[in-house]
This record gives sequence, C-alpha cells and structure tokens, in this order.
Amino acid sequence: MLSVHKIEKFSKEFETKTPQEIIEWAVDRFSPYMAMSSSFQTQSMPLLYMVAHIAPDMPVFFIDTGYHFWETLMFREKIADEWKLNIVDLYRDSRWDIFARQNTRTLPLEDPNLCCYLHKVQPMQNALKGYKAWISGIRRDQTAVRAHANFLELQGDGLLKINPLLNWTKADINNYIEEHNLPHHPLYEKGYRSVGCAPCTIAIGANDDERAGRWAGRGKVECGLHTSMFDKKDIAESKSEFLLDATKE
Repeated sequence: MLSVHKIEKFSKEFETKTPQEIIEWAVDRFSPYMAMSSSFQTQSMPLLYMVAHIAPDMPVFFIDTGYHFWETLMFREKIADEWKLNIVDLYRDSRWDIFARQNTRTLPLEDPNLCCYLHKVQPMQNALKGYKAWISGIRRDQTAVRAHANFLELQGDGLLKINPLLNWTKADINNYIEEHNLPHHPLYEKGYRSVGCAPCTIAIGANDDERAGRWAGRGKVECGLHTSMFDKKDIAESKSEFLLDATKE
C-alpha cells in the first residue's frame, strides 16, 4: 500500500509522464490486482488501445446498465474481439430487478441519480472489491468536477484510482485516434460526441461541449463513478436502501 505522501509525490511526477508510462508503472506495482473501466465510446479508444498493448490480460469492466444503445453493445463486441480484450460485464444487483423493471421507463428521467447509482456505481463498487487499483479514462477538460482530479486518487476503501489521460485534451484524443487509425463509435458521426445510456444521451452540435448531450436539461453532468457518490457519501445510497426495504414489504 502506498502512503499518502508517496501517492501525492507520484501524482505530481505523472504530470510530465505519458499515459503509457503511467500504465506501465501501475501494472508493475499492482497487477494482477487491477482493472480498468471503459464505456466504449470514441474517446475511450486511446486508453483501451494502450492497455491492450501493455497489459492485454487486464480485466476491462463494462457496465451493462440495460439502457445502452444497441450500437454501443455491437461496437463493444467488435473491439473486444479485434483487440482481444478481457471484458468483464457488470450488472445491477439482482435484488433491484423487481424495482428496476417496474420503473424501467421512468427512473432515468425522474431520478437519474438513483438510476446511475443502481446501474453503474453500485456494480462498479462490488466489482472492484479485492482489487488494489482501478484505471479510469477521465480528463480534466471534460467537466468542472474532473478539472480538480489528480493522477492518483485514494478511495475511501483503500482502492487507488489511476487516471493516465488526466491532462490530455480533446485535441490530444483526436490526434491519437488519427495517428493510430482507431475506430469511432457508430453514433459519433451522427452527433453523439459522448455516449452514455440511451434515455440520457442526445446528439449535439459540432461546436457544443462534448458532454453537452449527457443528461441535458437535468442539471447533471456526472454518473457518480467519479464523484463522492462512489465513496458512498451520496444521498442516492440511503435512498436506494429505503426503496429496497419497501419492495420487501
């Protein structure tokens, strides 16, 4: 386990390191007790490509919320097969099946925070139990929350979150994709610059912020994986437990 001092030290040093160097550092220290997560959208391709070449056996967590575009699922299958990725699909806790089925259409619209907690945050929390490190593809230029992130972030349960692409920009992503001839998500050219679940994603204009199409008009910019919700500090957890108890009555 790295001390807080060393985590801060390495995090500062990584400001001048390449993503590949950071991934190699992580693999040397934490493999096989590490995994990465990916949403398999266009901006996910560089990190996936790097990991596929540096640590091809690393588990790649894909959260199957049940709300994905069909194009996302097919694209994931294509990339997983061509790049020989070690995909691990994550699903909501089965205890939520009855509640989720009863509210399939309304939950994403009426309570997107709870929906994200049940379908994304909780499955990731459960999947990462027993792991020492988690590689994420977040970047500082994506949202106001991510603008303050560090390359290494110690989670409440001792898990170390590693963000190799943190100081890359959208231009860096596009340049890498072009340089390595990486594929685009099937919906990218239709205006879906950032692709999440179908009920919460819309196409945007060419000059809009790339995440403008996520939860548009709902005052929400993050699913919770990269906020305090992941450390179980958000109201969504207590609310979900209340609702679960109610389904038992």
